[in-house]
Amino acid sequence: MRRLAVAASLALMAAPALASDTPCLGSVFKDARPFGHPGRAQRDVAAALGQAQRDGRQVILVFGANWCHDSRALAGWFATPKFREMLGTRYNVVWIDVGKKDKNLDLARRFGLDGIAGTPTVLIVDKTGKPLNLADAPTWRNAASRPEAAIYDYFAKR
Repeated sequence: MRRLAVAASLALMAAPALASDTPCLGSVFKDARPFGHPGRAQRDVAAALGQAQRDGRQVILVFGANWCHDSRALAGWFATPKFREMLGTRYNVVWIDVGKKDKNLDLARRFGLDGIAGTPTVLIVDKTGKPLNLADAPTWRNAASRPEAAIYDYFAKR
């Protein structure tokens, strides 16, 4: 019993150190608010695909919302110089406001998604609009918990 109490005490003492090593990035990037009016999404996607046709880049469609800490965390990383440089040479990025997962669902379905299970849902499409990461797209709802290097590598290697 005493060993269990000592182990529990050690775990509680280590918890703050672990938490400080992995802050919730939604709070770090709390000012990131990339999602505009949901009514702009169709136009923004059409413009990004048109630009992709001209420049040969792929398009990242981020289905999320400004209320979502994971969406804000991803937006915060994307806004850093390191990410901007890498993303800017490969992608056109569109931030699609899904409200409370009740807006722009037709747009999600257009690209092969079966609705929005969590935010953000991050879909990469080629210049013709063909989805390239359907299986991975819904997994981004934990973006605030992912290490910077893992996020960077994901997009840099596509």
